[in-house]
Amino acid sequence: MPDVYLLGSACTPFGRLPHKTYKDLTRDIVVDVLADARLDDGGPIGSAWFGNCGMGAFEQRNIRGQVCFTPLVRDGRFPERVPIVNVEGGCATASLAFYGAVKDVASGETDVALAVGVEKTFFEDRARTQEIFDGAIDRFDPHEWEAYYTAIGERAGKPFTPKAGGATVFMSTYAMQAAYHMKRFGTTQRQIAAGAAKNHHMGSLNPGAQYRFEMSIDEVLNDREVSWPLTRAMCAPIGDGAAGAVLCSEAFLASRPPEVRERAVRVLTVQMSGGKYRDPDEPGLSRVAARKAYDRTGLTPADVDIAEVHDATAFCELYQCEMLGFCPDGEGGAYVESGATSLGGERPVNLSGGLVSKGHPIGATGLSMIHELVVQLRGEAGPRQAERARIALAENGGGVIGFDEAICAVTLLAAPRR
Repeated sequence: MPDVYLLGSACTPFGRLPHKTYKDLTRDIVVDVLADARLDDGGPIGSAWFGNCGMGAFEQRNIRGQVCFTPLVRDGRFPERVPIVNVEGGCATASLAFYGAVKDVASGETDVALAVGVEKTFFEDRARTQEIFDGAIDRFDPHEWEAYYTAIGERAGKPFTPKAGGATVFMSTYAMQAAYHMKRFGTTQRQIAAGAAKNHHMGSLNPGAQYRFEMSIDEVLNDREVSWPLTRAMCAPIGDGAAGAVLCSEAFLASRPPEVRERAVRVLTVQMSGGKYRDPDEPGLSRVAARKAYDRTGLTPADVDIAEVHDATAFCELYQCEMLGFCPDGEGGAYVESGATSLGGERPVNLSGGLVSKGHPIGATGLSMIHELVVQLRGEAGPRQAERARIALAENGGGVIGFDEAICAVTLLAAPRR
């Protein structure tokens, strides 16, 4: 495809922010991402993609982005008459917004496009939080996934007991996947904990992370059990935040000052795949998206220097290392435990702290992953900077269909040309 560049990238700090409204977070991220793109205002932007999952719980559906951008337009911070497209895809929502903005630029529809993801999942009224997450699974025919999980639970040696011990259906299904992997390949709970401990260390180095404290492997293992083999320290927290990106064409980039051009990260590709009720021995949908991304760019897993993967639980990191081709199937636990995904390792993964430490405001998560990779590729990550960062990969899944997500995005980025 024609070259598309990330001109600007930004992410708010993640956390429990009851004092921040959806409109506040939208303003914060638009101001920040325009500043990073070195744009005085949003005048050059020809289209915008707005990602959010939770506003429907407050009866704000249909025109979420338009409502949140109205104060910015009124104040002259964002241009009038720009079309805003609303997208929603569970935890992959922000990646869908990014995908839309990339396609607008690649197609020649506009020279500059904006993608933002804005989310709140922490409320004193926990029923609202539950309503947001409940929409990520089939509500019309729940008997289908109940039967699927019951059957798989028998094979995994872990009965399907949704919400037992306070866990959500989603944490219970992640726990079942981990248990099945442990039974089939010999993966250990300690290997999962090693990934969580690594990411808590990285979160302690990230000023925007929701959790900024370290945890040892033993501390992770001894934390409160959510759903065996997962403890609380292995699971992403709920929280609030926003992330965004400004995409531009090569022609527009050429018109910018040298100091802007030399920070622009190239988008190599964004590839998608859809979920299904798969057999647990069948590879997941992220492998399909990754292979499409590698085929489109001519790259291989060996070319990827750093990655951000969707670790809603710490098990996901070791599993995605397998699906993305970083290690053979069944060896993700040993791969993570070896330090290969640590800072200074063979291929650092989740240097942001991952979702388990950085946080997981679902409608903003995908763009927060992109932001971390942009910072790394620019060499601006400070104490968590990878030694070699030329090619980066982001994997982001959303929604649930069996043991798959409903949709997955794999993005490949290249460092600025200098």
